[in-house]
Amino acid sequence: MNAQHMKAVPGRKTDVKDAEWIADLLRHGLLKASFIPDRNQRELRELVRYRRSLIQERAREHNRIQKVLEGANIKLASVVSDIMGVSSRDMLEAMVNGETDPEKLAGFARRTMKKKKEELELALRGNMTAHQRLILKSMLTHIDFLNEQISELDMEVAKRLDPFQQDLDRLDTIPGVARRTAEQILAEIGTDIASRFPSAPHLCSWIGLVPGHNESAGKRKPSKTRKGNKYLRSALIEASHSIRGSNNYLGAQYRRIAARKGGHRAAVAVAHSIMTIAYHLITRQEDYTDLGSDYFEKRKQDAIVRQTVRKLENLGYSVTLATTEVS
Repeated sequence: MNAQHMKAVPGRKTDVKDAEWIADLLRHGLLKASFIPDRNQRELRELVRYRRSLIQERAREHNRIQKVLEGANIKLASVVSDIMGVSSRDMLEAMVNGETDPEKLAGFARRTMKKKKEELELALRGNMTAHQRLILKSMLTHIDFLNEQISELDMEVAKRLDPFQQDLDRLDTIPGVARRTAEQILAEIGTDIASRFPSAPHLCSWIGLVPGHNESAGKRKPSKTRKGNKYLRSALIEASHSIRGSNNYLGAQYRRIAARKGGHRAAVAVAHSIMTIAYHLITRQEDYTDLGSDYFEKRKQDAIVRQTVRKLENLGYSVTLATTEVS
């Protein structure tokens, strides 16, 4: 049972009165059972959540490396997009081994990075001390260890989710939902979601992607989103931010809401849409079909046409619509 659903009148709390109140609610059928996953899903949840914590720790370690480089006056991040890419990693290893010549360090650039050799030489002109090399070496070793642990967890999670490969493939087609996000969705809610959540709004409410109800005298007031599954919620919001510039329906929805209400509310709204799509893909066993980035523009145009026709008809005119080619 959810303790929030059993709150009594404040100021009259005792163990005996709590027990009587809960028994009274249960007798009248006012309590709903909480979603308790089976043992296999609980184990899968722990694996996926731990993997996510390791990925977050790896990201923090990347930021620490950036801080060490800035402390040594090395501006590598101003030239490369990924400080832990192949070329960047070779440069960092060379720094750990005592190399200080910017020209030699820039020589580790590969492929398209070779075109930025002059910029790299300028960015690599710093002064890394012995203690900074030691710290950098420790960080690189830690990242390698984290990569190994994450790879092991990836294999174990993939093994446990192998029977649900079709559902994973369907979720993977949703914009912003990468493979790991799809795995986390199934780990948190399972595949038999229709029996646990009667509709997509129920599922979104359980995750915490809907606003709380705060209405008085016929007026709805702004309120925070409800508490829910913080692991899945954060993963979905992260996925929402990743598609803010995408040329698809969800990207257009993000930009449309962000222009009026800001990026955070837009991310929550898109996360709600992603989870609604995921619910229907799993329950109906359908493939995802994108509505297109121009969906809202077309809907707006159709609304303008309907409104204009209605106004003319109210004035007594008979309206017949005919399409013409626009040159």
